[in-house]
Amino acid sequence: MVEYRAVFDAEVVFANGGGLRTDGFRLDVPGPGVTDDELATLLVRHLGLLMVGEVRISNRTVVEEPHRGGRGVTAPVAPGRRLVELSHEITDGLVTLPGWPGPTITDWLTRETSRQRYAPGVEFHVARIDMIANTGTYVDTPSHRFAGAPDLAGTPLDRLADLPGVVVRVPAGVRAVDRLLLAPYEVAGRAVLLHTGWDAHFGTDAYAAPEAPHLTGDGASWLVEAGAALVGIDSINIDDMTAAAAGERPAHTALLAAGIPIVEHLTCLDALPPTGFRFTAAPPRVAGMGTFPVRAFAVV
Repeated sequence: MVEYRAVFDAEVVFANGGGLRTDGFRLDVPGPGVTDDELATLLVRHLGLLMVGEVRISNRTVVEEPHRGGRGVTAPVAPGRRLVELSHEITDGLVTLPGWPGPTITDWLTRETSRQRYAPGVEFHVARIDMIANTGTYVDTPSHRFAGAPDLAGTPLDRLADLPGVVVRVPAGVRAVDRLLLAPYEVAGRAVLLHTGWDAHFGTDAYAAPEAPHLTGDGASWLVEAGAALVGIDSINIDDMTAAAAGERPAHTALLAAGIPIVEHLTCLDALPPTGFRFTAAPPRVAGMGTFPVRAFAVV
């Protein structure tokens, strides 16, 4: 089998400032037709570079040469076990998306009324909640975007529960999460959680500000190609919601078309380690609905 290596110069610009240059760098590649974008992604991934904003490739050639392998990095495992809450509390009138109705929580059966139904000293309380499905921290399943696609009841549990997780730390001030920021991470079969810190604005007007962080269409396509099992974000939407985006939803489209659930409005991702945890965000098994609130949490 013929194997190939690319020889090239590269200039790396980091999203949080600074950069580095490589001259005559040699890197294993899948074939002679590798593109500059693919080569940039491989470079970022091979070196484990975080917070990369741009990679410029120049003087590229591809030669036939045996692969030399890559670096494997194993994170240390901490002793003990803890649960981390990652969902917002749902309260009466909670505003999740500005302009969308909040939930109304009332009594259906009060304790006082229930005493008439049961033996002396026995009472119960049954509450009622009226809300839209996109309330609090919620999951989007494929039918949210595509008619006839799997809904809450049709999405497999192995896409929603007990998933190995990885946290992608997004630098402050970075709005668009693209494939270069994602490339260093092992995402196959994992819940990929984008930690932007935007949850600090939840419940305020600032939460819907135009500069809210999001995943680009290119980044979403990379996650699909890399085999992510679920993608979550602690921002108002996984897609760009500015007027310039013109209502397009490329991240929703790419992920949900691939059967990858999306969890929006996460919180407290700063309490998680980069890896070494299991993630769950399972909704009720409701037929005919594409979105619903979840109790999202991690076992570390």
